Amino acid sequence: MVKSFKVMTLTEAAADRIKRIIAEADRPIAGVRVGVKNGGCAGMSYTMEYAEEQRPGEDVVEDRGVRVFVDPKAVLFLLGTEMDFQTTKLASQFVFNNPNQTSACGCGESVAITPAKPEALQAAGA
Repeated sequence: MVKSFKVMTLTEAAADRIKRIIAEADRPIAGVRVGVKNGGCAGMSYTMEYAEEQRPGEDVVEDRGVRVFVDPKAVLFLLGTEMDFQTTKLASQFVFNNPNQTSACGCGESVAITPAKPEALQAAGA
């Protein structure tokens, strides 16, 4: 039997914000989809979108009463990440506390991420 593991976790603030997003959506939403894409001055950026259903190959993180669907191409980049939601004087935004992130650009829009090594998967129970 294969052990399951959570690719990422959510803080209470992130879960509360996702619950509000789902409640205020103009169509039925199952959760949010998280991934990474190439771009920006640091090389990659995090992506988020509404998720109406699970896509083939996606990991589903169920934490604090919400579902986060993780793009299969992003799993190694997001392994061990904590998703938070923070509000400051200038912004309200999701923040990814990612142990695989090696740097970020000055504007905060893009990051450099190194994929998790196979031993990290073993430690996570995969």
